Amino acid sequence: MKKQVIVLSLGGSLIIPDDVDIKFLKEFKKVILRNTKKYKFVVACGGGSTARKYIAALREAGANEKLQSFSGISATRMNARFMTYLFGRNPEEGIPHTTKAVANYLKKEDVVFCGALEYKPDQTSDSTAASLASKFKTIFINLTDVAGLYSKNPKKYKDAKFIQEITWKEFDEMASASKFQPGQHFVLDQSAAKIILKKKIPTYILGKNLKEFENVLRGKKFKGTVIED
Repeated sequence: MKKQVIVLSLGGSLIIPDDVDIKFLKEFKKVILRNTKKYKFVVACGGGSTARKYIAALREAGANEKLQSFSGISATRMNARFMTYLFGRNPEEGIPHTTKAVANYLKKEDVVFCGALEYKPDQTSDSTAASLASKFKTIFINLTDVAGLYSKNPKKYKDAKFIQEITWKEFDEMASASKFQPGQHFVLDQSAAKIILKKKIPTYILGKNLKEFENVLRGKKFKGTVIED
């Protein structure tokens, strides 16, 4: 039986919110490995606090947004390398930097980690994951540090409302309401929102509770947000 490819965006806030969250990552590893009988996973890693610190420092030093984005991309790739090591892998050729390389890795691996694949204006590793989901004609799961999509930032506003379902168009409008900034902290970047709208990619936004992630994989009820038509 051919395994289905699942594309994940693993938020940098889950990898390294400040220090490396090894407790969460060890559990993440267990969940991924026990589902490799049925699935292959492509995991696009975010930059987390490392990216934000580098970006903030460059911004303060007067560097332009392109250079800020380059430092963020480097952080996502460093996190992806770290995750391959955490999974006990050390690919001699390094992590993939192109979509073609991801596809080649998948021929021999059940779990492939990458960072942002290339520089494009106004994008984060979310856009990489959305593009990969389009390439492999599969669903897109975004794992982040909040339980799903809210009407506004639930960490700042107690009256933020949880959104269980939203259409691609509505989500694109919501994401596009603010201007892109390197290191931004919205659940999915604006370009990713446009990719999932254009390619009609079923998308799930889930939080740190990995039981909900596993429920999605097994077709069970879950707490999170679904973005579709």
